[in-house]
Amino acid sequence: MASVGGNSVPVSSRQDGKYDVVSRATGENFPVALRLLPRAYRDHLLAVYGFARFVDDIGDEAKPGDRMWLLDLVDADLDRLYAGTAPCLSAVQALAPTVEACEVPAEPFRKLVTANRRDQTVIRYETFDDLLAYCELSANPVGHIVLRVFGQASAERLPPSDRVCTALQVVEHCQDVGEDHRRGRVYLPAKDLHDFGCAEDDLAAATTSPALRQVVALQTARAARLLEEGRPLVATLTGHARRAVAGYVAGGLATVAALERSAYDVLGRAVRPRRGRWLASWLRLLATGVPAPTTSEGR
Repeated sequence: MASVGGNSVPVSSRQDGKYDVVSRATGENFPVALRLLPRAYRDHLLAVYGFARFVDDIGDEAKPGDRMWLLDLVDADLDRLYAGTAPCLSAVQALAPTVEACEVPAEPFRKLVTANRRDQTVIRYETFDDLLAYCELSANPVGHIVLRVFGQASAERLPPSDRVCTALQVVEHCQDVGEDHRRGRVYLPAKDLHDFGCAEDDLAAATTSPALRQVVALQTARAARLLEEGRPLVATLTGHARRAVAGYVAGGLATVAALERSAYDVLGRAVRPRRGRWLASWLRLLATGVPAPTTSEGR
């Protein structure tokens, strides 16, 4: 925990406990095989993940009346970081080596902050296109940063990266329907809920209704299509970047399989991907496609 202006805010940064970040990551959709990456890449990814978790924790767990100004503090600390002065927040301090070594611009970090601001005012999404626009802020910037970490960001790689990151966000929303609803948020598109006759009370039930299962099935199918559209990204990458991004795609595919295997029962039990399914998908992705010519990774 870190105290910011007299408020205790959960912090998941390397400085406040690298191993806590790792333990939280393994419990969520963070399918990069961290232990298989060299320490430099692993530390960069943990710093990025720690920042994203820190901002999410402010948006989800700080007192509602404090969230906006706490997010303002994060933005101000990003200003300090990119101005070359020392940040105050440990989660931002931990980014400094990554920003310098990998030449990561401020924009993707600011988009993650903006996504959490939006969560304070926008609690429903009318259509899937509306949800995609939210993912442009909440998910896709992470892929841009990851490509920067490996020194393999390019204009051609960003669109398939966005598809993968959006897919991961959508399946996470499917997994967390009940938790999100308890926080007062619904990420399942209102149009789909209406079309399948799913009442909002269904989201708060102890069991998953047939109508809600249909809505979740639709989002899962959409995520699967996005993963297929993003899959070619893996073959354009080399070295550790290829292994890491294949891990993200494999994690999404394994989660889609878990949702299908559970018959989209997202309220009655926690739906989590099987490690064996992830590993099989990861190895298959690494074995297919023709890698791009070797380029330098990182700095």
